[in-house]
Amino acid sequence: MVTIDVALPGTLAADSIVRAYMQDVASRWYGRPATEEEIEQALRDEPYDDLQAHTGVFLVATEDGRPVGCAGVRFLDDVAELTKVFTLPSQRGRGVGSQLLRAAEQECRDRGIRTLRLDTRAELREACALYERSGFVRVHPFNDEPYSDRWYSKTLEA
Repeated sequence: MVTIDVALPGTLAADSIVRAYMQDVASRWYGRPATEEEIEQALRDEPYDDLQAHTGVFLVATEDGRPVGCAGVRFLDDVAELTKVFTLPSQRGRGVGSQLLRAAEQECRDRGIRTLRLDTRAELREACALYERSGFVRVHPFNDEPYSDRWYSKTLEA
């Protein structure tokens, strides 16, 4: 059974699943397995230590005590940004990503935030399909993120 819990950045569970996420994303970007140096650079380029307390939340999906997925939410004024949504490749197709999205949306609702947005890349096909199935719609770019080519937004019901 998969459970979703809030995890603090820097803990073993959080760091291990973020490292797996970065390895997957960087390897797709390079079109080959990413080197350890490239993964370390990606971790420096995309820190997640702010996903706690009043600035955000970091969720980890676990099964049998092992992290299998994650999702972060960064709280900004009246909107929130979804980040680091990931499920281990061996766990995809089991609904883990949907569970993480629902938990992230609830975190936003609990804080009175009604707009959740994200940026991603088309080559992350599984993620784009998940967002679209979950009610996210494509929108004009809201940032100048150089690795993104798709932007999505969703209005959350109360």
